[in-house]
Amino acid sequence: MAASTDISLRQQIIYSVYIRNHTPEGTFRALIPDLPRIRALGTDIIWLMPIHPVGEQGKKGSLGCPYANRDYRSVNPEYGTMDDFRALVSSIHQHGMKCIIDVVYNHTSPDSVLASSRPEFFYRKPDGKMGNKTAEWTDVIDLDYNVPELWDYQMETLKIWAGIVDGFRCDVASCVPVEFWKRARAEVEKIRPGCIWLGETVYTTFNRMNRVFGYYAGTDAEMFEAFDIEYDYDIRESFDKFISGKAPLSLWTELLNHQEVSFPENYIKLRCLENHDRPRAASLFPDDLCLDNAVAMLFFLKGTIMLYAGQEFCCTETPSLFEKDVFPRSGRNISCDLEKMARLRKEYLEEDDYFFASADDENSIAVIIRDNGKNRKIGIFSLKGKEADVNLCFPDGEDVQVKDGCYTDLINGDKVQIHNGALHCSGKPVIISL
Repeated sequence: MAASTDISLRQQIIYSVYIRNHTPEGTFRALIPDLPRIRALGTDIIWLMPIHPVGEQGKKGSLGCPYANRDYRSVNPEYGTMDDFRALVSSIHQHGMKCIIDVVYNHTSPDSVLASSRPEFFYRKPDGKMGNKTAEWTDVIDLDYNVPELWDYQMETLKIWAGIVDGFRCDVASCVPVEFWKRARAEVEKIRPGCIWLGETVYTTFNRMNRVFGYYAGTDAEMFEAFDIEYDYDIRESFDKFISGKAPLSLWTELLNHQEVSFPENYIKLRCLENHDRPRAASLFPDDLCLDNAVAMLFFLKGTIMLYAGQEFCCTETPSLFEKDVFPRSGRNISCDLEKMARLRKEYLEEDDYFFASADDENSIAVIIRDNGKNRKIGIFSLKGKEADVNLCFPDGEDVQVKDGCYTDLINGDKVQIHNGALHCSGKPVIISL
C-alpha cells in the first residue's frame, strides 16, 4: 500500500463529471452554478474526465473521445481557457470539495503533440508503425515506457497540473509500469502533499489477455504500492454475472470478503454501480425497489463511493463519449436518497470497520456486517426486491451475536423485529445498529 495513503479516503464520495455532457454549454464555467447541488449529494471530490484537447485523426463519432488525448499540457478549447479551468477548480474548493483530473498515460491520439515531436516515445507494431495493443481502441496509439525520457516528460506534466488540482484519476493504470507511478507519486508529493491517486485497475480478464500477448499488466496488489484507491474491477465481473443471472450473489460477497484478506489492511477500493464505461445502474436495476436496494448497499460497502453524473436522476442511457449527449434531468430523482445515505454513512460507519458479507442466494439478499468495536451495523439488501426471513446467524469464525428485539431502521426510521435470530425483510433495504 502507498505509505502515505490517508485511510479517511474510505469515507469520501466522488462525483464524476464529463464536461462536454454535463450542461448544454459543455464548458468549465457552465459547471460552476451546479456545484452547490453536487455538494449537497454528499460529494467530497469532483473527478473531471479528460479536460485536454481531443485528437482529430481517427476520431470516433463527430467530436472524438476524450481519452484520445492530443496534448497533455493544455485544455480542450471547447471547454474554455486555462483561466476558465482555474476558475472552476477555485469554485470547487470554495464549495468545500477537492478536484481530481483524468490522466491518460497509456496512449495518445495519433495526431498528438508527442506523436509529432517525440515519436521515439511510442510503441511500435511488428511492421515498425505506431499502433496500440488493444484492437478496439482504434483512435489511439500506445506509449512505450521503455523510454526513460518519456518518464521525465510525464512526471513534469503531472507536476504542472498538481499546482492546480488535488489529485489524479489514472486511466488503465495497470497498463503503465507501477515503478513509473511510484516515482511519479514521489515527485508530485513535493508539489502537492497529500495528492490523491485513483487508479483504474482493470478487469481480471483484460489483465489476463494482456499477459497472454506478452504485454505489461500490473496486478491490483502491485498497483497498491502507488495508488491510494483502485477500481474494484477485480471482482466486478462476478457482480455482473449475478445481475445477468449467470452466478449466485454469494460468489460476489465471498470475493468482497477475500479482498479483506488479500490486500494490505488499509486498502481502499472504489465502489460504484455505474461509470462512463458501464451501463447505467437504473438500466441494470430497472425496478425502483431493486435499485433502492443496490444504492443503499453501495453506500454500505467498504471503500470510496463514486457517483456518475446523472445517476441521481436514474438515467438509463449511458451518455456517448463521442457526441454531445447531455444527460436528462427528467427521470426519477433520488437526490434526497443519496443525500440521506451519505449522511448515514458518515455518521454511523467508520473507515476502519471490520467488514463481512454473506448472501441468501435463494432470495438474492446480501447481508453485510460492519463493526468498529463500539457499535455493530448490519445491512440487509434485497437486490431483487424479494420478501423473506433473513437469518442473522453467521458462519463459524464470525463472532457476531444478534439479540432478539426491536430495532430502528436507520434508512427510514421504521421499526424492525429480530426474532430467533432472523429479521423479516419486506423487500426494502434495511440498516440497523446493534
